[in-house]
Amino acid sequence: MKKTALALLLLLASGVAFGAGGYADLMKARVDVSDEASLQRGAALFTNLCISCHSAKYVRWNALPDALGVSMEMVEDNLIYGSYQEGNMMRAAMREADAERWFGAAAPDLSLTARSRGADWVYTYLNSFYRDPDASSGWNNTLLVNSSMPHVMWTLQGVPEAKFEEVGDEIQVAGIRVPEQQAGMLSEEEFHQATRDITNFMAFLAEPVRAKRQEIGVWVIGFLVIFTFLAYLLKREYWRDIH
Repeated sequence: MKKTALALLLLLASGVAFGAGGYADLMKARVDVSDEASLQRGAALFTNLCISCHSAKYVRWNALPDALGVSMEMVEDNLIYGSYQEGNMMRAAMREADAERWFGAAAPDLSLTARSRGADWVYTYLNSFYRDPDASSGWNNTLLVNSSMPHVMWTLQGVPEAKFEEVGDEIQVAGIRVPEQQAGMLSEEEFHQATRDITNFMAFLAEPVRAKRQEIGVWVIGFLVIFTFLAYLLKREYWRDIH
């Protein structure tokens, strides 16, 4: 029995290690879906840079006002490009048939990306583009090699260049940096804040009730702590005469 339990424990540990493969060097996004200012900036960047190709079709536009702390009128005026009807989902401006014809495949839906891959993965991906003349899009990514997605934020970041080094028989990217003469509109710190805001907004898209769940969770834990203390006092009272 002990050998069986030990074998199961080792199998679980190896599975966790295997599942974490490739995620050890991810940057820390430190998302906070209760930060309305960050969500507002992230929503503006997402709707300006991402939603032309990528949908978030599992989220309705009318879910944004409560999370962003704004009115639906502001969402319609500043985030929705085109007509809007009550209950519309956040769908890409580009039709999937056109995307398949022009690019070979439709851009993936981003509703659950921050949940399936993790917010740290999304944040690292947005900060890992570099110029690659040999790639079809003119860009590559150190986290997702040969990604067909171009660097849509290059005007903000600038044009990152890769530094290569030989590792055995392979040539790998050793790092990326933006040359001073190719700098973008934002400083490095400002760009990291922008990508963190997008990641934060995508974390909201993946679970719109996350902030409310966390708020309720604090009250639930507080109730359990108080209830446990009262139950302990009640137990002492009941068992006092027995002992």
